[in-house]
Amino acid sequence: MDWVYLFNEFHGRIGRKTFWMAIAVLAVAETVGHFIAGELQGERLGAIVDLAFIYPEFAVAIKRAHDRNLPLWLLGIFFAASAGLDFLGVLNLFAVPDVTTSEEAPNMLLLGIAVPFTVLGIALLVELGFRRGTVGPNQYGPDPLAKV
Repeated sequence: MDWVYLFNEFHGRIGRKTFWMAIAVLAVAETVGHFIAGELQGERLGAIVDLAFIYPEFAVAIKRAHDRNLPLWLLGIFFAASAGLDFLGVLNLFAVPDVTTSEEAPNMLLLGIAVPFTVLGIALLVELGFRRGTVGPNQYGPDPLAKV
């Protein structure tokens, strides 16, 4: 498997198996990054870790969307919103100090954005991860499952 192509290129198609392998690798790496970020500095550094993983996640999702023949603007909206939320997290704009416990509590703006964002993320995960790609070649390349 060409990992450089998988995490850095935005052309071509990949099947479900390759998609899930890439997502698993990225999830493990991002989880380790979040653990280290939490030990070092907390939420703000965790948001920076999220920002660092948006590019390879987007590259994998684009190739899978090509296979499904999905409109790319949908992924663009999702990943732009994800980057925006992470950027706001870096700026620490979502946390509201709780005067009774001296801890930070999420504000209603964050919850209002996070719920529809999560629903869209789950829908995209189902669409990209569980549904078969377009049979045969499409404008993005040959079917990754086609017998050579």
